[in-house]
Amino acid sequence: QVQLVESGGGLVQAGGSLRLSCAASGRTFSMGWFRQAPGKEREFVAAITWSGSNTRYAEPVKGRFTISRVDGIYTVYLQMNSLKPEDTAVYYCAAGSTSNLLNNYPYWGRGTQVTVSS
Repeated sequence: QVQLVESGGGLVQAGGSLRLSCAASGRTFSMGWFRQAPGKEREFVAAITWSGSNTRYAEPVKGRFTISRVDGIYTVYLQMNSLKPEDTAVYYCAAGSTSNLLNNYPYWGRGTQVTVSS
């Protein structure tokens, strides 16, 4: 069974940075990050192919967030810079696609809270 474990969330001031990690259990997948703010639907943030050669980002995070992975390591990172209060959400790691659509991802982590104070 595939397991995804996120880490790295926390509380940060606006303008600060955080790095999220997602470790997959023993396999290399194309992976994505989504987020869900209170009272809102879960939305796409970024995705990366299994090889790391291609990435895609949602417009609100372009130029501020970077998704990456290291060859041979089943971990994907989301570096988040210039954080804004509107980035506050639970961030979820997902595996099995690079789509911006939730239903295309068969595997999900439990999420990690990111809170950005103004």
